[in-house]
Amino acid sequence: MGVTDPIRVVVAKPGLDGHDRGAKVIARALRDAGMEVIYTGLHQTPEQIVDTAIQEDADAIGLSILSGAHNTLFAKVIDLLGERDALDIKVFGGGIIPEADIGPLKEKGVAEIFTPGATTTAIVDWVNANVRQPTGA
Repeated sequence: MGVTDPIRVVVAKPGLDGHDRGAKVIARALRDAGMEVIYTGLHQTPEQIVDTAIQEDADAIGLSILSGAHNTLFAKVIDLLGERDALDIKVFGGGIIPEADIGPLKEKGVAEIFTPGATTTAIVDWVNANVRQPTGA
């Protein structure tokens, strides 16, 4: 994939969380900003999410969690990416995530966390600025 190709983002809802409106809003905002978005749908396992990201040659995974399982599920996605030698796929997330959990999630390898109130513009701008760096730059 050349650096001029659109950024490819897998947007996923891991776990048993059944509310996906926010994930769909983010997926549409990223798409409208010119990115290729693969939305996996509800109730995805970390294994399914990582498999999709690798199969789709994704540059990033955006996880949306409202269920409170963010520490477990985000960590599992990061661990699986490591096992598959795919840590070049950046992981970012959003949802109902307490401030106290953000630091440990970032230490684990989550690149950014967006909490309620984050604008779609802020998320699109962050993805554009941080997800894919041109090779040789």
